[in-house]
Amino acid sequence: MKGLFTSAFLFAVIVVTAAAQDDLNPNSPAPVLLSSAGSGRVSAIDPSAYPGRNPKAPKDVFTAGRDARAILFLKRLPLIDGEGANAFRVYLKQPSGRTFELQSDEILPTARDVIALSIRIWDVNGYRGQPVDSGDSWIYVTWRGMASNPLKIALGSKGGKIGPAPELGTNTAPAAEFVGYRWSADRTRFLEQATFGPTSATDARLRRIGLRTWLVEQFETPYPYIPFPDPPQMPTSPPTDCQSGTNPTCFRDRYSMIPLQQWFFKEAFYGDAQLRHRVAWALSQILVTSGTTTQQSSHAIAYHKVLTNGAFGNYRDLLGDVTLSPTMGNYLDMVRSTKNNPNENYPREILQLFSIGLFQLNQDGTRKLDGQDRAIPTFDQTVINDLARVFTGWTYCNTAACANATPGIVNYKDPMVLIPANHDLSAKTLMAYPGAPVTSIPACPDCTNDAAIRAYAESSIKDALDNIFAHPNLGPFIGKLLIQQMVTSDPSPAYVARVAAAFNDNGSGTRGDMKSVIRAILLDPEARGDVKTAPRYGKLREPVQLLTNLGRLFPAKAYNGIDPSDGGVSSFITAMGQNPFNSPTVFNYFKSDHTIPGTTINAPEFELFNSGTAVKRTNFLYILGFEGLTANATDALRGTSLDYTELIPIAQGDSTGGQLVDALNTKMMHGTLTPEHRALILSAVQAVSAADSIRRVKTAVYLIAASSQYQVQKVNI
Repeated sequence: MKGLFTSAFLFAVIVVTAAAQDDLNPNSPAPVLLSSAGSGRVSAIDPSAYPGRNPKAPKDVFTAGRDARAILFLKRLPLIDGEGANAFRVYLKQPSGRTFELQSDEILPTARDVIALSIRIWDVNGYRGQPVDSGDSWIYVTWRGMASNPLKIALGSKGGKIGPAPELGTNTAPAAEFVGYRWSADRTRFLEQATFGPTSATDARLRRIGLRTWLVEQFETPYPYIPFPDPPQMPTSPPTDCQSGTNPTCFRDRYSMIPLQQWFFKEAFYGDAQLRHRVAWALSQILVTSGTTTQQSSHAIAYHKVLTNGAFGNYRDLLGDVTLSPTMGNYLDMVRSTKNNPNENYPREILQLFSIGLFQLNQDGTRKLDGQDRAIPTFDQTVINDLARVFTGWTYCNTAACANATPGIVNYKDPMVLIPANHDLSAKTLMAYPGAPVTSIPACPDCTNDAAIRAYAESSIKDALDNIFAHPNLGPFIGKLLIQQMVTSDPSPAYVARVAAAFNDNGSGTRGDMKSVIRAILLDPEARGDVKTAPRYGKLREPVQLLTNLGRLFPAKAYNGIDPSDGGVSSFITAMGQNPFNSPTVFNYFKSDHTIPGTTINAPEFELFNSGTAVKRTNFLYILGFEGLTANATDALRGTSLDYTELIPIAQGDSTGGQLVDALNTKMMHGTLTPEHRALILSAVQAVSAADSIRRVKTAVYLIAASSQYQVQKVNI
């Protein structure tokens, strides 16, 4: 036994050491767009003038249009294997004020120390029309979340009123700390993406062991830290004693999402297995169910356990568990689907939302187009009809064979079981695509008894899910959704392609390995780096994460400032448009393809952001920061406040307020406050008496938290 322990320990040390050595400099250089000497104009040529490796002189004037093309030149960048034109995004800002995203076609060979990028002067989306020949415009390129220098390009003619150059940010990476994983701003960015917010302890751990070793630790960390609540399953209609004054918390504890919500926030504030908790939350916004249709907390808790168990497993297994979950069965009607009345809800959503999407995709997530430039559907009504028949006959397990069955009460805890008489036995057609493992299910040849029907139904579900799981869309579709949830709303096609490749093969021939996908998302060069300057990089902090980030930066306490928070904060989050575990539709709180009105910016979380919720976000931050979220005496909730203990000595030791603002700049903004922003905050701090150090701290925290620079998870000016 001693020898085995020693061997295991040595193996762990070797693995940890090797992993830590893999953490290289995460910072990608900003791309540099080359200009014609001294002109401030982009150095670009017509493709016809590019005979090979020796391009001719730059062209002065281009035209806009579907077939209009140009070749731009950038300083050589350290591209990784497989990184091509889809890693670059090209933007054109015209005198009208509109910004268009131009199409990057290919990288051309060149003998010079430059990259030749062929583009089309045509907006890839066309949401705001198309660029026009209107004289000088600004053009710039982004790569891995870093923006190039803006330069002028002439369309139709040279000159004209062009307007100021786009403000793209000029941040440089903070000076390195020569210990462990020394890139301090990237550590914080990583923790914002992989957890519910940075803490001093997790930052110190990450600094010591590095990103890859931390991921290995997280994959093995026991979960949850706070046990799941375990309310009893209840009748669909509340019993009489639940409606009496002698049991005032019955509805709250049995027929609402509050027990799960409270547990969720406590685990986010205090749990050690942050990565699993974060990934499970992301999955809950992809594989959506909602308490709006089934109010019992016990059903939602059982379903969230399915997601947490699958967070580090295989996506194929997760699809199977979700399919037979009674919570999902009730939400999308599979429990009511019979051979005489097949229901299309779950078949449609498992394809459209949970796996492959509506249209065929390239591996970088861009849509495949037919000869008329039209998107190609992934499935048709025939597939939906036949898939609906595959899913017939499954319902709640209310027999003694199931551990959680209770007479007269719906069982939401055990997987669904088959009622053989309700299952369709006819032949079905599945999706046909290159490499499909199975494209049809024959009629049952010998279904003369319940055992044969059950075996046929189980085999049919396996074949149908295998058909979905092997579809080439699955990697880019799910990969992009997870990137949007964890890192940035509008990832480049190259980023999506790298994550899809990890989904397709974890390096050992396994498809759908979630650990491999998570590593690919969090360690990708587009995710990593101390700073990102591309204007469209990042994501709005959804209300849940707006609270949890602050609750971890400034450790969440109860309203009294002493006890731990009990997580009873959902009413405040709901007011900002996100009621946890009560999604308004199967499309989540916000659609993954939502664009900010009047722009082409893909920003899902901004669907929750309007004039009303903007005010509510600001008011929420003021209440949380200055007063705390009050306790509710009627049901013994303790409230939530922030602990500023770490900052009070800094405020007391410097009457100018400068050290306090600088400490918060490091803690909340990763050193990226502009001098102008710092001066405004410092002025507000100095307006508070130096003797009132706690109010100075609260003022500074509130002003930073309420700023757009903080509310967009990006790390940029």
